[in-house]
Amino acid sequence: MPIHALLVLLHLLAAAYWVGGMAALLFAVRPAAFETLSPPQRMPLLAATLRRFLAGVGLAIVVLLASGLAMIALYGGFASVHWSVHAMLALGLVMMALYGHLRAVPVKRLQRAVAASDWSAGAATLPTIRKLVSVNLALGVAVFALAVVGRTLG
Repeated sequence: MPIHALLVLLHLLAAAYWVGGMAALLFAVRPAAFETLSPPQRMPLLAATLRRFLAGVGLAIVVLLASGLAMIALYGGFASVHWSVHAMLALGLVMMALYGHLRAVPVKRLQRAVAASDWSAGAATLPTIRKLVSVNLALGVAVFALAVVGRTLG
């Protein structure tokens, strides 16, 4: 397999994990947890799900950065790539910053609340987590759109 094809494959798999995982959390796991579980059951489930998912996102970020920068280098550097690649990188960096904040602040608060069985404090973190994941999902969809149609935009 040519190196470029391998880099694209790794890049797409990592992006699909991150963006698809956010969609699954927002549209399947979260609503199902609220529909079927009481706070003492729901909070530990959401905290454990986020812990596992965000650990995978950390790995996905490493793969995305390494494969993306390697592809840029293969194409001759930043001066040689289409503006859409610059836009994808910029949006990706914003997504990474939001991920870092999500993991360091509201998810840590959720984990502390679950450890203390403080369900009201845990519930107070959930709207912030949902908003940050929603913003990152929208940015991720925009990155996918740029990847698919970016070159046709001029």
